[in-house]
Amino acid sequence: MIEHTIEDRISYLRQTKELSQESFGSKLGVTKSTISLIERKLRTPSDRIIRDVCREFNVNENWLRTGEGSMFIELPEEDEFMKAAASISKSNDKFAMQMLIEYWKLDDDSKQIFTDYLKKVVKNSQK
Repeated sequence: MIEHTIEDRISYLRQTKELSQESFGSKLGVTKSTISLIERKLRTPSDRIIRDVCREFNVNENWLRTGEGSMFIELPEEDEFMKAAASISKSNDKFAMQMLIEYWKLDDDSKQIFTDYLKKVVKNSQK
């Protein structure tokens, strides 16, 4: 499917992320109604919404505005970690925070065992 307008690309992004209009809007600080109006091409997204979409979902602004280039910006691993850590902290996800803390406390051999196990779990879940 080729997304011809910015509104089409916003809808495509939201569907790619498997978010409802309400959840997508919430991440941007706008209502479900605002997202619905944009997707139905009854409202043009403001520059603020465009910037927020790019920041929140790591979207290439050129792709969002013109459809050219890759949809997402590839983040260096360190930046991706910082974004994930900030998101975990912001959402106050106690379980994720505790997992990171406990992993950090492990010795190197235990970290390797845990990492190998987690990779197997992820690989099996993708089948």
